[in-house]
Amino acid sequence: MPKVHFVLPDGQMQTIEAKDDWSLMEAARDAGVPGIVAECGGRALCSTCHVIVDEAWVEIVGPPDDLEAITLDLAPGVTDASRLSCQVKIRPDFDGLMVRVPDHQAGY
Repeated sequence: MPKVHFVLPDGQMQTIEAKDDWSLMEAARDAGVPGIVAECGGRALCSTCHVIVDEAWVEIVGPPDDLEAITLDLAPGVTDASRLSCQVKIRPDFDGLMVRVPDHQAGY
């Protein structure tokens, strides 16, 4: 299982093992990563699972599709590296992936 590193708002890092084909959000919630609210349950409707992909991983993870990009407009602190973790499917080549959990999620 790929290891994914979440940099939390306070600067601490939480590393989890993520199952292939799960979404990054599912893996984060299963491991209790704080700050991944995921109110809509992974339907790309609420932006409360927003993460910022580390620069070294942006091309590997890829860009958001059109629906995700529209939903990301609801998230505070969006950058060019922002993704909804519910829309990022874990793959074996994501071993070592690093993402940052923003200080606030939409509505929180």
